[in-house]
Amino acid sequence: MVYLTVLLFIKKGKEDVFNEYEALVLPIIKDYNGKLIYRVRPTQDNFISSEDELPYEIHFISFETNGDFLNFINDNKRKRFEKLKVDAIKSTFITKGEKL
Repeated sequence: MVYLTVLLFIKKGKEDVFNEYEALVLPIIKDYNGKLIYRVRPTQDNFISSEDELPYEIHFISFETNGDFLNFINDNKRKRFEKLKVDAIKSTFITKGEKL
């Protein structure tokens, strides 16, 4: 099992575009043995400390295998929405791990 923690940083004023992108892309995860375990949109009050910009949203996702994750990343249907991603997302920070 592969686990991903994804911090998403959104361009100011592009929240609606981001939400449209997520609505189209997140369901595709299931096609590749993936699960969106948590989708969190924290407020500034939820952070005890930070040294950098706060993420707009945090996702915790699992895939059965690394191959499933790579197949999701390379999915042609997902890639069709790339323009929305580029328009809305300033940057992402992804960590990949395994359950210990």
